[in-house]
Amino acid sequence: MKLELTTKQFRRLLDMAYIGNWILNSTRGEDRFRDYDEVESLLFAKARAEGMPSLAEDWQGEVIPSRAFAEGGIHEAIIEYENNVFFDILAEDLARRDMDDAPIDESNYDELTSRIDAYIAEFTEHGTDNILVDSDHL
Repeated sequence: MKLELTTKQFRRLLDMAYIGNWILNSTRGEDRFRDYDEVESLLFAKARAEGMPSLAEDWQGEVIPSRAFAEGGIHEAIIEYENNVFFDILAEDLARRDMDDAPIDESNYDELTSRIDAYIAEFTEHGTDNILVDSDHL
C-alpha cells in the first residue's frame, strides 16, 4: 500500500496514532493490543527515515515515540480529552442519580439535559471543589 502525505500531514498522523494507541493501551499493562504497538512503531520508524529522527527512539529492540515527542505537548491534548470525558460522564451519572435512575424517554429527556448542563456549568466554574462525600458513611 502506498500513501502520500505532506510532512505536516504525516506529523499529524503520528499524533493521531500516538493518541489512539495511548487510549487503547495505556491502562492495559501487559495485556496490550500489540498490533497497535506495531503500527505505531512502523510509523515512528518511518518518521526517523523521513528526516524526523528526534521523534523516535529505540527501546528493547522496538522503535517507539521519543521522550521529546511524548513531552512535546501531545499529553496536554490527551489530558484535555480525558478531563472532558470525565466531567461529561460524571455530569450524566449525577443527573441520572438525581432523577432516581429513571429510564430516559421523551417525557424526561429535557429534564436530564437540563441537569447535565447545570452540572457541566458547575464543573466548568469550580471543577470538583464542591463535591463532598459524607464521611459518616466511610
